[in-house]
Amino acid sequence: MNLEFTPEEQAFRDEVRAFIEENYPKHLGDVGLREDLSREDFLAWHKVLGEKGWSVPAWPVEYGGTGWTPTQRYIWSEENARVNAIMPLPFGVSMVGPVIYTFGSEEQKARHLPGIRSGEVWWCQGYSEPGAGSDLASLKTTAVRDGDHYVINGQKTWTTLAQYADWGFFLCRTDPDAAKPQEGISFILVDMKSPGVEVKPIKLLDGGYEVNETWLTDVRVPVENLVGEENKGWTYAKFLLAHERSGIAGVARSKRGVEKLREIAANETLDGEPLIDDLDFARKVSQLEIDLAALEITELRTLAGEQAGKGPGPESSILKIKGTEIQQRLTELTLEAVGSYSAPYYGSIANDTGSNEYPIGPDYAHDSAATYFNMRKTSIYGGSNEIQRNIITKMILGL
Repeated sequence: MNLEFTPEEQAFRDEVRAFIEENYPKHLGDVGLREDLSREDFLAWHKVLGEKGWSVPAWPVEYGGTGWTPTQRYIWSEENARVNAIMPLPFGVSMVGPVIYTFGSEEQKARHLPGIRSGEVWWCQGYSEPGAGSDLASLKTTAVRDGDHYVINGQKTWTTLAQYADWGFFLCRTDPDAAKPQEGISFILVDMKSPGVEVKPIKLLDGGYEVNETWLTDVRVPVENLVGEENKGWTYAKFLLAHERSGIAGVARSKRGVEKLREIAANETLDGEPLIDDLDFARKVSQLEIDLAALEITELRTLAGEQAGKGPGPESSILKIKGTEIQQRLTELTLEAVGSYSAPYYGSIANDTGSNEYPIGPDYAHDSAATYFNMRKTSIYGGSNEIQRNIITKMILGL
């Protein structure tokens, strides 16, 4: 694989970099992946990209995609990571959008795809339930047909940023007597303003509020909100999860994180010498960079396969496992580099205490603990890494 950019690709990088520098909302600054922002903050860059026609680069051109090559999409990710930009949230762009344009009706495409592209409509994901996380097929939320409506009852959990959502996509059991648990499940779009939908916050280890319990009590949903065929939702769910897992890898942002880690380690000292010169610490950083380089090549191969018409398959599990493990090692090493400076900020960032005391330690210490604890989740969401290894064993190795 030739990793040198052509003159045309370098020109594209220059175009992208200039556009970001001129148009990225200045008030957002270097906020990156923080999830304690307002709805307006989250959507500010998305709306700019929607006007430019760059908000859904991986979509087919006929549905608003850019037609970029895998290399151009890679460059796009790198340039956004370089400034730590808040990218369009994946729930519409990378998850339900591809399901709708692949399996949805023409009416569903016309109704929902424009709002996803523009950033005007916020989506959330209703998959996991208490007792049905990695074993998602055991979900119990029901959708019972009543004339031209489904009546939905049940509970979803870990519904990320549902407090802002306009719409949600939910897996519901429509045939409780199906022979296998994966059968009898349907993929249904739900207006989050419907009577009977209740969103309750779950406070996390880092003090933040980004996930929720979502309760559905006698929620009436028009039958036309069913995506595809009734009882075929497991097929659409697997399709969506493959797209989600590919995106979780986060290679470009991890590369930026390693650069920041090296800057921190050059500034912090151990026995009077820069921490980055300590052989043990330098070895851990180097091993992280080696693994990240290998993951980057794997991601590029996956993007090339998508460009050739091959959708993300079980290989997305490899990206998910290695990507999340690297993210966790990166935040762990950052916490190690910052040391005791991180201690005053555990649990205080997203849960503002209103203190007027002068900050302790360098600026890069202030979110290190919160980020470390928040990133413990990455090996669990999107399908736990243990489950991903089972998928690789079965679907790739044939064992």
